[in-house]
Amino acid sequence: MAPQRSESFHRSPRLRPLNRILVNILLDGILAAVAAPIARWLAAPQDGLLHPLWFLAGGAITLVVSGLPFRMPQQYWRFSGVSDLLGIAGASVASALLFSAGLVLMGYHLPSITFPIIYALVLLIMLGGLRIGYRLAHRMAVRKADQRRVVLVGVDTVADLYLRAIERNPQAGIRVVGLVALGTHQAGRRMHNVPILGHVDHIGTILDRLARTQTLPESLVVTEPSFRGKGLTQVLDAAAAHGIAVLRTPALTALTPADRVELRPVPLEDLLNRPQVPLDRAGMERLIGQRTVLVTGAGGSIGSELVRQIAMLKPDKLILLDHGEFELWQIDMELADSAPNVSREAIVADVRDEARIEEVMGRFRPDLVFHAAALKHVPIVEANPAEGLLTNVHGTRVVADAAARHGARAMIVISTDKAVNPSSLMGAAKRAAEMYCQALDIRARTSGNPEAMRCITVRFGNVLGSTGSVVPLFRRQLERGGPLTVTHPEMRRYFMTVSEAVGLVLQASVRGTCGGEGSGTDALLRDGGIFVLDMGEPVKIVDLARQMIRLAGLRPDEDVSIRFTGLRPGEKLYEELFHGREAPVPTDNPGLLMATPRVVDMADVTEAVDQITRYARAADVKAALRILALLVPEFNHNPKGEVRSSTPEGVENGAPLPSPHTDGTEQVA
Repeated sequence: MAPQRSESFHRSPRLRPLNRILVNILLDGILAAVAAPIARWLAAPQDGLLHPLWFLAGGAITLVVSGLPFRMPQQYWRFSGVSDLLGIAGASVASALLFSAGLVLMGYHLPSITFPIIYALVLLIMLGGLRIGYRLAHRMAVRKADQRRVVLVGVDTVADLYLRAIERNPQAGIRVVGLVALGTHQAGRRMHNVPILGHVDHIGTILDRLARTQTLPESLVVTEPSFRGKGLTQVLDAAAAHGIAVLRTPALTALTPADRVELRPVPLEDLLNRPQVPLDRAGMERLIGQRTVLVTGAGGSIGSELVRQIAMLKPDKLILLDHGEFELWQIDMELADSAPNVSREAIVADVRDEARIEEVMGRFRPDLVFHAAALKHVPIVEANPAEGLLTNVHGTRVVADAAARHGARAMIVISTDKAVNPSSLMGAAKRAAEMYCQALDIRARTSGNPEAMRCITVRFGNVLGSTGSVVPLFRRQLERGGPLTVTHPEMRRYFMTVSEAVGLVLQASVRGTCGGEGSGTDALLRDGGIFVLDMGEPVKIVDLARQMIRLAGLRPDEDVSIRFTGLRPGEKLYEELFHGREAPVPTDNPGLLMATPRVVDMADVTEAVDQITRYARAADVKAALRILALLVPEFNHNPKGEVRSSTPEGVENGAPLPSPHTDGTEQVA
């Protein structure tokens, strides 16, 4: 018995579609049999509704035969659409003509010359009406009182697909009760019978109106992928005032089932008002393709993203260099999956180790070097000043000199906005590294030797989600239920996504190595110019904290508190991208600006770096900082994290560099 039950179990699923087809044929045949006398009565009312059975059977048979080419038996009534109705229309016309021709051939006169038209219309109304009625009845049956009410922000293709997906599958438990337009002249109209409530600029007024009528939705769902920045922030603020979540739709297609449409939280990156900057992809491929590229700090936030994007440009060989074994292993394993065809080497090395860096450069002789290795966490560098100076100043010099000796075409140095009017050891050390690279680049560009290594410096602010940044900290604090810790209510920082920052770094690399001679940008580079990424407007950290709380579906200061902890050692309230006397100069590439800070003669900066290195190695931090202050006179150290009302104006651009030989103890031995 058991095998028989198993055979029956396996057979029934195959029989189920056939049973449904037979039911469709039976129902359509009954409708056609009823439609035939109705159509004859409409054509000739005096003949009445009573007709012989063969007349009814003829109507049923002709429809079944006529419906086969239009695949009417296979129609799925619950999902009937325009194409199904077109098939019904074609079958109705064919059946009316076939039935009329049969009556004439059997010697019966048509009740009127319009009988075929009337019969086709009656069939179309009865067959189509039954399917539409079934679909509506099914929708009403599955509609539940606890459906989630949402308002879509966007009247676009994605909104149309989303509405269609929900219509196809009401079991998703979502009911769209309104739309908010992003474009003009759309308010008051309807889309899939859903009203357009108004423009997104009036989102606060719209939600207030819905609140008064007690029809507030549970969520606002943003459908337009490009809607971000200030407009999205405005939506989040208005929603937060009414306790409503804001979500995004994923990428949808016309085939997406509604029950698989997983609405997701709005990513923090979408709140940055950053238009997409077109990148010179062809120039990047020419620069990197078929070349050996070395990336220092390859396991870090910037370094790993550099590695990812460089791997997509098909280098001949990619050298991953990092001092941290685990981070290096992580990015190496990631590349094994994402870019298995790219030849690569994972090198454990400290950029401060001259012999090791010299050996690596001599072995691989890279064409391009991207220097992202650095100590970047301000309080940690304050607590470990000698290490910060050795890594950020001496390490940069070691990599640059070794790369130049072994024929590198260019070295691209990642710098930071904290190097501008620095108040921290980390920022001052990065400014010293900038100055060394400026001097190296000026010497190369003015030497007349086209083979001399270019040294391109790129300066930018914080990247979202980078190691040690505020965003991962806030996320961890949110997971614990808060509070979120902010140093000061007026703390502001520049932010950019890591992928965008690295894309612009590569763009600057192309511009700095392959730019045409004679342009304004090239003249600035010859004068020691530094590329600065266009970071947009600075963001208040406390506002960022509040938005992250809202994105988590919580209320700031109610569900999660914000606690101010005071500035940390080396910090200042405002970071800058340009020194006091610098004016940002646009370049011929969007997203890239140029700064022309004070430059120092190569011999002077080399002597200063030598002394800083020697004192740092001897753990004589006080002497090392004296030399650093002479090299970077705008360095206004803030070791106690004091709140300062304003940042002193830098003395860059033309101010002379005080000689490091101020007393006998600071002379190079």
